[in-house]
Amino acid sequence: MLELPVLPETHFGGDELAETLRNGQTRCDHRPLPMSMDEARDRGWDELDVVFVTGDAYIDHPSFATAILGRVLEAAGFRVGIVSQPDWQTCDDWKRFGRPRLFFAISAGNMDSMINHYTANRKVRNADAYSPGGRIGLRPDRATLSYCQRARQAYKGVPVIAGSVEASLRRLAHYDYWSDKVKRSILLDSKADLVVFGMGEEAVVEIARRLDSGDDVKSLRNMRGVAYSLGAKETPPDDCLEIPSFEKVSTDKMAFAEATKMIHNETNPWNARRLIQWHDNQPVIANPPAIPISQEGMDAIYDLPFTRRAHPSYTETIPANEMIKDSVTIMRGCFGGCTFCSITTHQGRTIQSRSKDSVLKEVQKMTADPEFKGVISDIGGPTANMYEMKCSKPEVEAVCRRQSCVHPTICKLLGTDHGPLVELMKDVRETPGVRKVFVASGIRMDLARRSPEYMRDLVQHHVGGHLKVAPEHTDAGVLGLMRKPATDDFEKFSDVFMEESEKAGKKQFIIPYFISSHPGSDLHAMIDLAVFLKRNGYKPDQVQDFIPAPFDVATAMYYTGVDPFTKKRVHIAKHLRDRKLQRALMQFFKPENYFEVRKAIEQAGRQDLIGPGCDSLIPLRPPKEALEARRRDANKRFRGDYVHNSEAGVGNDGKSGKKNRGKNNKQSRSGPGKGYRPDRKSK
Repeated sequence: MLELPVLPETHFGGDELAETLRNGQTRCDHRPLPMSMDEARDRGWDELDVVFVTGDAYIDHPSFATAILGRVLEAAGFRVGIVSQPDWQTCDDWKRFGRPRLFFAISAGNMDSMINHYTANRKVRNADAYSPGGRIGLRPDRATLSYCQRARQAYKGVPVIAGSVEASLRRLAHYDYWSDKVKRSILLDSKADLVVFGMGEEAVVEIARRLDSGDDVKSLRNMRGVAYSLGAKETPPDDCLEIPSFEKVSTDKMAFAEATKMIHNETNPWNARRLIQWHDNQPVIANPPAIPISQEGMDAIYDLPFTRRAHPSYTETIPANEMIKDSVTIMRGCFGGCTFCSITTHQGRTIQSRSKDSVLKEVQKMTADPEFKGVISDIGGPTANMYEMKCSKPEVEAVCRRQSCVHPTICKLLGTDHGPLVELMKDVRETPGVRKVFVASGIRMDLARRSPEYMRDLVQHHVGGHLKVAPEHTDAGVLGLMRKPATDDFEKFSDVFMEESEKAGKKQFIIPYFISSHPGSDLHAMIDLAVFLKRNGYKPDQVQDFIPAPFDVATAMYYTGVDPFTKKRVHIAKHLRDRKLQRALMQFFKPENYFEVRKAIEQAGRQDLIGPGCDSLIPLRPPKEALEARRRDANKRFRGDYVHNSEAGVGNDGKSGKKNRGKNNKQSRSGPGKGYRPDRKSK
């Protein structure tokens, strides 16, 4: 039997990584990593050890995974090249550097490629923030699959290691919103040797070292934070926790819900068990997650000589870079465990914080840059105010299987002291050359209210007139399914914010973000949210439609119609028409939404909200702008360019309805679309 021990003591640890990176800083070039063989030769390299293939433009900034992993490998003594947004129709770009000596590292990019391409209504997005000029069409759908397959085709026998959010969230059987079906593990369709899930600095160095020493890629299966498939003649290890098979979860929604529960119960690296899921007669193995990186390791990573700029070969601005170029990451991870969010599962529940000295060193480097204007656009991470927070009893954390440290209540063992963060922010804003430090990362409001000092400093020094927060909803049932605090938490936070703003003599406002069509949200819940918005004078410019991302607990709710942890029924807005009504209610004040809002109100039996009343959402008669918008919409339908890729007909009971597909229809209204077509033209 194949022995695959997974032991923390054999893992390439954070302290060792820190030492490696600090010793290797002198090896790092202050130029960005090469994107061509000419650039590699300028460094004296005639061959490369590792070739990164990414769906994003290459930006040498520590907010981007390719930049971090490439720099980490460079500091560890390996020669690394970047193939950014390759032409996936041929193998030519994969051969740009010749045969890599160790492996191909494959990433779809900082975002899942499907979420990057499509809206919640499956319409092609107008822009790609991670591409030069925001242009679309520079990566394929499900980029990991194409990139891995081209790597195999380019050089047979070279190990292919897949990572990033897209691969991580698809390492086991998963629901795919865009095809409306359960798909196999990405390992089987991509033919990757390994999927590295979660944060990959330690893993990528260990992989490179072991392959460099002559180890076979199969020997890497004993690493934490990796998933792999076994061949037909290989015997899986006998210490695995078996979750329902692909065949089972693809035909039985309750089995899918149970598998989701089992997977998410095994995400704590201190007690997680190795998982096995059969796909026919082929097993897919997911090892326990990697141990969280140490503060010494974090400091060493962010101390590497990033240029903080896009590669000089680009002639167009890259929107994502413009947004984050003057930001500072101070921590990773999130113990919130929100069911619609992948951060906790990807970065871990344990908060990993940089030291104050490391952060200040980065800020000082920024002030020395002649292009820096003195304004730090954001200081934070997945959340702005979880810096250095952790469980007060590691022995309890080691056995804990709680999905969230702050829901339904804040755990009494959780350290919520904002003192280190307050001190850090003070030192950053007082650094010579810094004029202003903004907080743009999400604020965990229930934690923030525990620290009057933090609230005071935040309001006085770190808000530029508007503070974005994310209460997400107002309905207690929906908030419970989201694992978010009750509505009154947002209201109490708002009161404190306004009070502190008044004390500071500043006129500042809160911009709340809400989600429409989240599992559990029906028309009644959305109408109550709309009334809340009107009463409080909120008019959101943007509406976040719920998108079922692979692996998320809320996605399992969407697909199965039940809460995986309680097995209770959950209302699901699956049809496009239902989602449009919920979205319109969020922007009831827009004249063009009049008829959809009215339809929603009438369906819910809330005609009291039509007319001149204080809480009325719309007037009795449609405004002129609403009539004009309806005419434009009718013209679009007549021309045939108003076709949506709507969901398959699925009722609230979770059962598939009959598909009405006419022979002459160019595209079914009930079926998924054909996939991404970069050259598609409007009719």
